[in-house]
Amino acid sequence: MLSHVFIGVNQFESALAFYQPLMAALGLEVKFLDHQHPWAGWKHPEHERPLFVIGRPFDGEPAAPGNGQMFALLAADRATVDRAHALALSLGAHCEGPPGLRPHYHAEYYGSYLRDPEGNKLCLVCHHDR
Repeated sequence: MLSHVFIGVNQFESALAFYQPLMAALGLEVKFLDHQHPWAGWKHPEHERPLFVIGRPFDGEPAAPGNGQMFALLAADRATVDRAHALALSLGAHCEGPPGLRPHYHAEYYGSYLRDPEGNKLCLVCHHDR
């Protein structure tokens, strides 16, 4: 369904320092990284798409988080949600909901919510019972 998601950032190097270890913790690998452009994208090791991309907005205007926008990143299991959430907090994210079951979505929905250092809302989620 999705080709890619692009999150605009104002401070590329600090955003990269946040997202590189978070993406690695989720088992994603770098597809491209260009400090001159500046932008970077990650993908699942076995698939070329979808991509998760960060970079400066193409129009040159400042990046700003949108109201109601959230990007949910899939984790392999609940332990990965826990580890990635703790890692994100250690990298400067702000907790918007600790890891746990959210049965109002479905019985196995296990997720956490946070804001990256620039204010973009992220969800780390697993849809399995493990």
